[in-house]
Amino acid sequence: MKYSLLILSLFVLSLSAKVLISPVDAMKQNYGSDAVIVKKNMLLSKAQALNIQKNSSTKLDSKIFRVFKATKESQLLGYGILINKKVRSKNAVVLYFISKDSILNSIEIIAFNEPLEYLPSDKWNSQFENVSTNKMLRVSREIPTITGATLSARSITDGSRVAFAFYNEVLKDK
Repeated sequence: MKYSLLILSLFVLSLSAKVLISPVDAMKQNYGSDAVIVKKNMLLSKAQALNIQKNSSTKLDSKIFRVFKATKESQLLGYGILINKKVRSKNAVVLYFISKDSILNSIEIIAFNEPLEYLPSDKWNSQFENVSTNKMLRVSREIPTITGATLSARSITDGSRVAFAFYNEVLKDK
């Protein structure tokens, strides 16, 4: 019962932002239209959640993660890790595409309910391409801020650290 309520709350939170593209469509664009996409909700143990918070230097809003796994002919292509974070007062949902080789291929903003002028450009998003999951990105260091949209930049960058830490803790070498 408790698990069902947690899944329902994650679902409601993800619906509170304007959907730009479905996660499955984003996965198909990234891994190919012939990829088989499987969606799974994962509930972290207390120890896993603490490790992820420690390794990402970011407080988790939930211990439930939605993960998409892409395969083709029984071969793993990679994962999509959906991270829902508040930007200013409203949520943004970003899908982080991580290859089987522990490399962040790219990101896709799935939903964004802040004013569109705070939405990062594709050029800015391209900084999240070909980044090892061992690297912990930070705004104003590895990732520049966006003039007028610093909170968006911080939210997406913090989300990348959470996605990396989640991948390293739960999915890597599994």
